Amino acid sequence: MVEKKCTKKAATTKKTAEKKTTETKTVAVKPTFAIDAINVGWHAGDVYEALAQAKKSLSIDELACEAKLSEPEVLLGMGWLLKEGKIKDDNGLVTLA
Repeated sequence: MVEKKCTKKAATTKKTAEKKTTETKTVAVKPTFAIDAINVGWHAGDVYEALAQAKKSLSIDELACEAKLSEPEVLLGMGWLLKEGKIKDDNGLVTLA
């Protein structure tokens, strides 16, 4: 599983760019995970615990950092919790119901 680094964005300064003659592109490999009731249920538990500990509304990216899950795993867990009525939308953020 690939973990996102949870860091705050620092102010960046613009530097003059030099011309590059060659560019190489890298393709990001998406992590794979099993989609079954057990794994989705565990992800739902992780999302619920992250929201309970935060005691405030969080965005999907913040949830991913807090729960130490990837974005697709957070979305799977959110789907489970939405179906059960445990979470709700709060102006684009996720909060406990």
